[in-house]
Amino acid sequence: MQSRIVVVRMRREIKENIDTPKAGFVAIRSRYDPAHRRFPPRRRKASRRLEPLPKARSAMSASPTAPQPFPITPAPDGPAPNDQVMPGQRVRLAVERPMRLDSGIEIGGFQIAYQTYGRLNADKSNAIFICHALTGDHFVVEKHPVTGKPGWWEMLVGPGKPVDTDRYFVICSNVLGGCLGSTGPKDIDPATGQPYGLSFPVVTIGDMVRAQKLLVEHLGIEKLFCVIGGSMGGMQVLQWAVAYPESVFAAVPIATAARHSAQNIAFHEVGRQAIMADPEWRGGNYLLEGTRPEAGLAVARMAAHITYLSEAALHRKFGRNLQDRKSITYGFDADFQVESYLRYQGAAFVERFDANSYLYITRAMDYFDLAADAGGSLANAFRPGGKTTPVRFCLASFSSDWLFPTSESRAIVHALNAVAANVSFVEIETDKGHDAFLLDEPEFHQVIHGFLEGCAEHRGLSVRRRAR
Repeated sequence: MQSRIVVVRMRREIKENIDTPKAGFVAIRSRYDPAHRRFPPRRRKASRRLEPLPKARSAMSASPTAPQPFPITPAPDGPAPNDQVMPGQRVRLAVERPMRLDSGIEIGGFQIAYQTYGRLNADKSNAIFICHALTGDHFVVEKHPVTGKPGWWEMLVGPGKPVDTDRYFVICSNVLGGCLGSTGPKDIDPATGQPYGLSFPVVTIGDMVRAQKLLVEHLGIEKLFCVIGGSMGGMQVLQWAVAYPESVFAAVPIATAARHSAQNIAFHEVGRQAIMADPEWRGGNYLLEGTRPEAGLAVARMAAHITYLSEAALHRKFGRNLQDRKSITYGFDADFQVESYLRYQGAAFVERFDANSYLYITRAMDYFDLAADAGGSLANAFRPGGKTTPVRFCLASFSSDWLFPTSESRAIVHALNAVAANVSFVEIETDKGHDAFLLDEPEFHQVIHGFLEGCAEHRGLSVRRRAR
């Protein structure tokens, strides 16, 4: 039985928290004090009962023919004017009937926040679903409502870019368990009228993709042209291809793995323990008690951020350069630029992310194991019903990525080759580390462009030779 869904306009629930940008960067207001490199103690607020969000006022069927408050207009021949492409629609999908999670728990009344860019063509064959990474969101190519920064994949997605919104209908949703519009632990439990906190059910990558599938069905799309994502987004791409092979034409898993390694689980546990050791975490009930574990979440982000970089990138950018001083202080201030950088990253992160969501989403990554439901054989995961997967794959890794090294991508490629699947693979030479997929990497962008062009030709979409 399909879950019944409603769509409601997304309320502005995130307060603008941006100072005027100066010197080419966005200054983010924070309780973090850069002069003293510490978080001042938070004044305790009185406990208060949080009211649940109002229920959606209009319901509709999940049928592709259901009326939509944001109708999707078939694209005419040729690209749509840019003002019809950007920015995306910001809406929520509210699922009224319960969805069974991998844990066996049913969750109902949840919402999925999503953005769309470009236009869906007449036969609905040009849809690309983008899956975001651990701390990402659905603001792919527009100013972020909290940080004011450009979209996180603006270099890759947009008119005339490798993921061309003049050609493709691009969808991205905030994952289930997230904190930027989709239901997660910071939201109100309708049964209690209070934030879920740790009573929110543990979710998996499979659960996230299951919710995304409901969204795609609501949009009336039977088969996605492509699913693409990096890091945790790449895990979702793999899950899409394995769980719904007939609903995906092409898949691009980037800088990812078929299961989380022991080392990566260990890094996540350090971050989780940093959050839970913060006395302001309050057993996960900090929102109810008017506090936030800012120091713990900042430390978690600092530790994780190191894994997104490479030693070469850190040396090139910072070396052993001192921060605003001529000599060391023989103390525990941020003497080095790299220390100051990490503290800034931690301070900025707490302004846009929820600590409990961090716990839940890192746990989802830890539990990911694509071969687990295929008798422990990764190759069998790509052989649904004993037949080779019909999905076309392009895997990309980066030579300096030690979080998801190239060996992880090769393991997936070997499994796909073992079942004679259609797969291509490239390792990009770069010293930018894991985050290279988010940065300006021309060779990587050319790979994405070329793969999508080839798939468009096989899919029967009009081919436009435009490289970036």
